[in-house]
Amino acid sequence: MPETPLSSQPPFSPASAHGAYVPPKWSREIQRFLGVKSQFILSGNIYDIFPIPLEGRVTTGTLAAFLRQILAERGYKLFFRYEPFQIQTLIGPQPGEPAPEGLDIPAASSVVTLARLGDFAAALASYREPSAVLINYSSRIPTLCAQEFEHFLYRLFRQSLEAKARGGRYNLIFWAIDKDNDLPAWYANSRVMLLPIPKPDHYIRRHIILAAGRSIKGYGELLEKDPARHHGLVNRFIDLTGGLNATEIVSIASLAAQDQLDFTRIADAVRHYKLGVPDNPWDKLDRGVISGGQEFLKSRVIGQDQAVGHSLDIIKRSILDLSGSQFSLFSQKPKGVLFFAGPTGVGKTELAKSVTELIFGSPENYIRFDMSEFNQPHSDQRLMGAPPGYVGYEVGGELTNSIKQRPFTLILFDEIEKAHPRIMDVFLQILDDGRLTSGRGETVYFYDAVLVFTSNLGVYRETEDGRREALINPADNYGVVKDKITNAIREFFTYKLNRPEILNRIGNNIVVFDFIRPKEAFAIYKKMLGNVILRLADAQKIGLTLDAESERVLGELVTRDLAMGGRGIGNALEERFVNPLSRELYNLGAQARDRFACSVVPLEGGECALCLERVSTRDH
Repeated sequence: MPETPLSSQPPFSPASAHGAYVPPKWSREIQRFLGVKSQFILSGNIYDIFPIPLEGRVTTGTLAAFLRQILAERGYKLFFRYEPFQIQTLIGPQPGEPAPEGLDIPAASSVVTLARLGDFAAALASYREPSAVLINYSSRIPTLCAQEFEHFLYRLFRQSLEAKARGGRYNLIFWAIDKDNDLPAWYANSRVMLLPIPKPDHYIRRHIILAAGRSIKGYGELLEKDPARHHGLVNRFIDLTGGLNATEIVSIASLAAQDQLDFTRIADAVRHYKLGVPDNPWDKLDRGVISGGQEFLKSRVIGQDQAVGHSLDIIKRSILDLSGSQFSLFSQKPKGVLFFAGPTGVGKTELAKSVTELIFGSPENYIRFDMSEFNQPHSDQRLMGAPPGYVGYEVGGELTNSIKQRPFTLILFDEIEKAHPRIMDVFLQILDDGRLTSGRGETVYFYDAVLVFTSNLGVYRETEDGRREALINPADNYGVVKDKITNAIREFFTYKLNRPEILNRIGNNIVVFDFIRPKEAFAIYKKMLGNVILRLADAQKIGLTLDAESERVLGELVTRDLAMGGRGIGNALEERFVNPLSRELYNLGAQARDRFACSVVPLEGGECALCLERVSTRDH
């Protein structure tokens, strides 16, 4: 039987498509070269569905149905589709009807080998009526018929050269292949035309959407009552499906109909299809928690009020879905992008973790990549996955796997300047399109992700003799620090990497951190000291107190050198307090429910002595 269109949706008038139907460019090329080329090799998006005009209407069908329509309009009397190992008649006599005189058409139920297909193609080439055959799934044939394929290919190669046009048309052979190189290079000649079939463009997607959208709840009612809003939603649907094929668009419409989603919520249907998330998790965030985020973040990251405020502004903008809204009404870029820069140990990573907990309510939505591990030319394969045929292909990429499993997440790319320049191409695609294709050909989406880059650019520079020379120092005020670091970042991306487009995508989302100042340093020390005492009580059930003078003495010692920021304070506290405390607790045989008083005595040379006294012991 003739193939029928795949879509079960009622056809729509071309007038409703805001203009008459215009076939895709590749199909117009076929019609233009019917009398010039004897064979067409179609590659790329061959398994998709395509809009087909039928009696003033437009519906959808497979590649075979699409070619059938083209050939019928140009007067072709016979059209066959070969799929291993059968031939189906698409234009011509159907079962029970008399066969054309002089042409032996294999029965639909018979097994057709490549040798038999070669005989049939040769007979068809010299047949008196315009005719054609589509060899479908051509890329699979070499695997199924390895021994026969080379001889079959050579027969059709000779046939392409020896074919004669009749009435300004060739009797045609169509190949449908996955990739350009699935047929050998020697097959190409002046009578064979290679035509790549791309994914549907904006115009074709409109036709597909206007056909498939009728199944979605509220589509027809909105078209009737508010055509302007309907038009806007169709345009949004078109924009949100950029890069998808027509079959996927129809699947989105089917998913929306299945979930009883109104057409006004078409963006949620697209999100569900792409991310596997039925609802928009950003709509479920507690706005009250975000409104109070300033105090929460400042309690976690001490002494960085400017960085906290700037970051929170970007987060609020992202939650309201206003990021990039000045450029596009339907942005598909990552939900938020932040670039943290500043001296080491000042809280860049801690702020990223704190933002994760503020937004997602859990540190589990935090993923970190140390970019110093991605400094080799092929490091991008670790992120995206190795291409087919290479070791590790089946494993996939670390980044693509992570975002596929948890699309609603914060991803930290730590010390971005240490990554290989090729990695910047990966980031450019994510920042531009909000998606990335893995080595396995799977597309993952970053629409619900927050990306955070950290960098130490502008803090040091390397001298000719290999030493590191400070470009900023704690004596500089915050304005000077911010200007120097921002200029260094711009210089790095613009001149050293020659990739200003990366910086352009980041925009004004560069958040500069200040040095840890003495006042903030003591507050950081007090917080760390409290953490030690709480951990001792929680894990070992041992109580510990310090008198005010001991806290002051210890604080002065551990905050004396702020070159390494908060990490330096923590390291000094560990050396001067945690290590001797642990030693004394062992010496005194401390056990659960013991209570100790600790005093710190300053010594010469900037050291201190720790004295521990048991004030109560456990109950026996």
